[in-house]
Amino acid sequence: MRDRFFRFVLDHPIVVILLSVLLVFGAAKKAPDYLMSFKSDYRVFFSEENPQLTAFETMQNVYSKTDNVAFIVSPKDGNVFKPDTLAAIYELTELSWQIPFSTRVDSLTNFQHTWSEEDDLIVEDLVLDPTTISTEDMPRIKEVAISEPMLLNKLVSPSGHVTVVNVTVQLPGENPIVEIPQAVSKVREIKDNFIAAHPDLEVRLSGMVMMNNSFSEAAMNDQTTLVPLMFLIVIVGMIILLRTISGTIATVVIILFSILSTLGLAGWSGMFMTGPSASAPTMILTLAVADCVHILTTMFYEMRRGVEKRQAITDSLRINFQPIFLTSATTAIGFLSLNFSDSPPFRDLGNMVAVGVMLAFVFSVTVFPAILRLLPMKVKQLEEGQNDTMHKLADFVIGKRRVLLPGMAAIMAAFILLVPLNKLNDDFVQYFDETVPFRQATDYMRDNLSGMTTMEIAIETNESSGINDPEVLKTVGDLTDWLRAQPETDHVNSISDTLKRLNKNMHGDDQSFYTLPTDRELSAQYLLMYELSLPYGLDLNNQLNVDKSSTRLITTFQNLTSTEQIELEERIYNWVAENAPQYKVSIASPTLMFAHIGQRNIYSMLLGTSVALVLISILLGFALRSVKFGLISLIPNLAPAAMGFGLWYLIDGQIGLALSVVAGMTLGIVVDDTVHFLSKYLHARRDRGKGPQEAVGYAFGSVGRALWITTFVLFAGFMVLAQSSFKVNADMGLLTGLTIVIALIVDFLFLPPLLMKLDKSAEPSTETNATSDNTTHSDNTKKGDDNESVNQPA
Repeated sequence: MRDRFFRFVLDHPIVVILLSVLLVFGAAKKAPDYLMSFKSDYRVFFSEENPQLTAFETMQNVYSKTDNVAFIVSPKDGNVFKPDTLAAIYELTELSWQIPFSTRVDSLTNFQHTWSEEDDLIVEDLVLDPTTISTEDMPRIKEVAISEPMLLNKLVSPSGHVTVVNVTVQLPGENPIVEIPQAVSKVREIKDNFIAAHPDLEVRLSGMVMMNNSFSEAAMNDQTTLVPLMFLIVIVGMIILLRTISGTIATVVIILFSILSTLGLAGWSGMFMTGPSASAPTMILTLAVADCVHILTTMFYEMRRGVEKRQAITDSLRINFQPIFLTSATTAIGFLSLNFSDSPPFRDLGNMVAVGVMLAFVFSVTVFPAILRLLPMKVKQLEEGQNDTMHKLADFVIGKRRVLLPGMAAIMAAFILLVPLNKLNDDFVQYFDETVPFRQATDYMRDNLSGMTTMEIAIETNESSGINDPEVLKTVGDLTDWLRAQPETDHVNSISDTLKRLNKNMHGDDQSFYTLPTDRELSAQYLLMYELSLPYGLDLNNQLNVDKSSTRLITTFQNLTSTEQIELEERIYNWVAENAPQYKVSIASPTLMFAHIGQRNIYSMLLGTSVALVLISILLGFALRSVKFGLISLIPNLAPAAMGFGLWYLIDGQIGLALSVVAGMTLGIVVDDTVHFLSKYLHARRDRGKGPQEAVGYAFGSVGRALWITTFVLFAGFMVLAQSSFKVNADMGLLTGLTIVIALIVDFLFLPPLLMKLDKSAEPSTETNATSDNTTHSDNTKKGDDNESVNQPA
């Protein structure tokens, strides 16, 4: 059946190519839709069932949204409290209302300052008219700002050298692909015009909206820089390593077909592009090359020994069909394990790469040989002594097997023991490297004002106007004070501060009355009087729900690790359980969502990787026709990922959302080397009657070079991905690339000694070394037995 299929492909190459082109164009028709559908909202990282997302969305539905744009303004002379600077802040505050979907603007100048005048409560902007303020007003304005807990470390720094204009943005969510860029475009326009008008001020942009936009910009940058770079590396690498222009052209066609078809199918399925899934083309590119390299190397091996080109292509397809299918299937299974991930973008990535890998297999056994059949191809005859590197390596491994086996086992164990020392950490700000403007602005804000780690704490009384109850207010006040006493806290936004200030105002601004009201009716009157005096957009909906049965505290902390955030969350819940068990309290925020998802994803991916391991082991057992060798293969298949995480401890030591999926991804990839090596080893043992040592030499000579070439291409591809400015993709690429290299080392230096130690059956009496075996073998290139498994490149 396969031989007839191969004959059809080689007899009708133009038909095969035209049919494939039609299918690719049909699939790729929707590729532009996918590429233009980038969903940059950070919520895409969380499934609908995610409990932290559910809690956050519930809170957002009760209170005003907290998605924001932060204009971080820094006077070059280091002093915000000057008439011209405050006038500029006033201007920026007014301009910020022009941002699409803005619902609230908070700044130093429009802070609702209150004081008493006889029996009246006065509520007005801290800077009411910038044209009338003078230098004499500056001490008063600075004193109010620095002493007001609502402003300090949130909108102004203690030294007064940095201030923030914070714009709350409520995106409709109907078309997020358009809404975020629309808002960001206006923000940047305002910033550019503002800086041009005020060259003495520096402005940086941060906030959740800017972070969302950075996701899409980082992905688009990768598409325009990393993918072309990887194509260049593949083209140059194949020309240098395989010395074939025709083979390189054919390989590039297979890569393009695989990528375009995958992107098109993603478009047909309605997928959105996200940061992680944007790396799919780079991964498909690198994985597709491996199939082509194996077919090319075997074909060249045959042609350099005098076999006619058509027959050489047929022999190569027959020899490589099963191993390539097996490696493609195991790689696809590894990536499909990402469906166990708690983060939808990684599920999409896994599905896309799995489809891309299988499409690459189909194209490599149809279109690839058809193109090779048509293209002119010249080869040089193999010279004596050429390409004996693998033979020398085989002799070294065989001769040093008694040292390599325990030595490699010790090295592997040492790296694996380092794995538990890694720490779980997901800081979504650090998802971007320091070249990204959002990261630069947020780091500056952290160093000069406050961090971006937030927790929103909702306290529910289940009673209309229950928040005015003195007991409830005392609980809110005590919790606010406790939070401010924590070493991690930068700022707490609490209704208790507003009521304390109003109570002081209504007692002639007597500081001794800066306490919470002890009368429920009095609290209700204060809030009513204050709310009626507030301008549009500065109401209390960010702190109170409509019937005032619950309140929300928004706490800003220093940038914390995931573990520290979860520990702090637990401390808050413990405080509530001890001091206010009668109230329902919930805690949520985007930073807390990211803190939890790393842990959730690790647990879910442990299950996914285990399922993938079982499926791959069953597949290998059937393919190798041996339970013993199936079990032996588990060690070189599992060890590289564990060793990679051990090495990661020495490189970084922090494991986040992206790295939690690497074990599942690499499991399918590293199996490739093991499959090709074991298949050649078993062919030598079973079909050629060789002993373990001779079979190891045979495996090195027949497939060793192809393995290191494919490893080089895979490593180069993932190292290109490691250059991404999106740290999720960069870390994933770096660890995956290192794991692939480790896998080759294990398969070359540990697996052969292990086979020679454990495989003692039916060893021939006469033992020859690896080099002589392969030299003898090279004289029989046209016979079917040799063509069954030889895959040695020139």
